[in-house]
Amino acid sequence: MSKVAVVRGDGIGTEVIEQGLRVLKAIEVELEIEEFDLGGARYLNDGFILDDQALEQLRNFDAIYLGAVGHPEVQPGLIERELLLRLRFDLDLYINQRPFVLNTQDGKGHDFVVVRENTEGAYVGEGGVLRKGTPQEVATQGSVNTRFGVERCVRHAFELAGQRSNKIHLVHKTNVLNYSGDLWLRTFNEVAADYTNIETNYHHIDAACIYLVESPEMYDVIVTDNLFGDIITDLAGAVSGGIGEASSANLNPAKTGPSMFEPVHGSAPDIAGQNKANPVAAIRSLALMLDFLGFSSEAKQIDSACDQASGQSTSEIADSVLASLAR
Repeated sequence: MSKVAVVRGDGIGTEVIEQGLRVLKAIEVELEIEEFDLGGARYLNDGFILDDQALEQLRNFDAIYLGAVGHPEVQPGLIERELLLRLRFDLDLYINQRPFVLNTQDGKGHDFVVVRENTEGAYVGEGGVLRKGTPQEVATQGSVNTRFGVERCVRHAFELAGQRSNKIHLVHKTNVLNYSGDLWLRTFNEVAADYTNIETNYHHIDAACIYLVESPEMYDVIVTDNLFGDIITDLAGAVSGGIGEASSANLNPAKTGPSMFEPVHGSAPDIAGQNKANPVAAIRSLALMLDFLGFSSEAKQIDSACDQASGQSTSEIADSVLASLAR
């Protein structure tokens, strides 16, 4: 039986995960569930974020189902760095995979996937500050990219493209980032030689942002680095129904530890406790988790039910999903 760690988190995270667990109960798959109290509220209560012991406990699970973390009374970035980024780095969740569905004019719809490298780039914390607080302050922030890290991400994206429409775009900024961009482009082209049936394309990140708004149907699989992936997936969420619809999977494809599944949105403390949050992103993230754990049929049922979801409140939307599943 697969083991799932549930982290409700903060703000609306607790509300949307509650609805996701209602859906999980309704489809009656056998999972061993254990809850972990982590996030900003826990930190304010006793100063705990994530220690080595808790991390080792989490390693024994097959998946982590996370709501959203962040609290307005906690220093910005602290929970993100010490909880989210630590989980990604220490559990080697090197793929962030986010699917999106567009409503097209022909009514047929179109879906595409962004594959984001999740453990390198600008988020590793390389850099520093000199003369902080003075008029002569200097701040540097590096982007760390390794051939190993880039290649395993790119290969994952090519494998995914081969399961879909055999088309892939690399998104970067090679005309300015001539070191990291060169590594990404060379690696992409060299890996492409092993997948001759897949059509390859390249777009600069700024151009890709325009195309995502004007002609998103051109994309099927996008592969990109950590920072650009963070930005472009939020834009993709906006053009495909809103951030409340956007799900994500932080994957360890080798399964040397658990993978983590979470909605893209934050904890939204301004609407927390008001039954206003859209739970669809959390429910779709649940579907991604179930598919990863081998419950593909149930995952498709949930996704289909989310396509039909309606309602004004958190509970009403979840009720709609449950009603669709019951048909």
